[in-house]
Amino acid sequence: MAAFQSFLWRLRLGSVRLSELERHVLGWDRGADVLSGQIPQIYFDYLRGGPPERLVPVLNHNQMDLRGLAALSSRILSLLSDAENIGENGLELFGVSRICEKRGEHGRARKLYEKSIATFLPAETDRAARRSLARLAKQEGDFDLACGLWKDALENSRHGYEAYEQLAIYYEHKARNPEQARQIVLRAIDELRRATQVGDIAPGAYREIKARFDHRMERLERRNRRPLLDALAMQAQA
Repeated sequence: MAAFQSFLWRLRLGSVRLSELERHVLGWDRGADVLSGQIPQIYFDYLRGGPPERLVPVLNHNQMDLRGLAALSSRILSLLSDAENIGENGLELFGVSRICEKRGEHGRARKLYEKSIATFLPAETDRAARRSLARLAKQEGDFDLACGLWKDALENSRHGYEAYEQLAIYYEHKARNPEQARQIVLRAIDELRRATQVGDIAPGAYREIKARFDHRMERLERRNRRPLLDALAMQAQA
């Protein structure tokens, strides 16, 4: 259950403490409640002969815990079965999307990512949802959607290196347009160079990303030279 709570509500609330989830997800307020950290001492004091009345707040606390866990479990099960209709906000929908993707329910995950993007999401979460949606669209062969998302990432994000790379892969292998792929790689390298000049990327990340694009560029240039070499060889034979 803790994993589901984290997926569904950590981005929205920051904390997934039970009392916070009760307040913000269920709309419950515990009111006066004994602090969890005080409970062991109250219990040990009772074992040493202390008054039993001090256990009453502890029992009330445990009762509220059980009530909250039961209600949250019901909420989680409802979301997993029908988030399309009962999801309350984009972050909640995004959380269910991630769970569905991890469970292999890719068709449903894709629909929920699309629905979460249509709501208001924080910028970083919106980028993550679009990356995930593009990945699923690519897996399903929907390159129109995937390419549209990758191109949006280039326009809306200063460092869409994954989008540059995915577009280059698409144009090289699917569209059979190595020159277009080459132009995209050149744009990515130029963007990477500007980012490192102003200190917007760590040296280690820069070297790793630059190596990937350099390797792809070398391969594309070899591929572009091959037709010319073949033509020259044919002329020589003639």
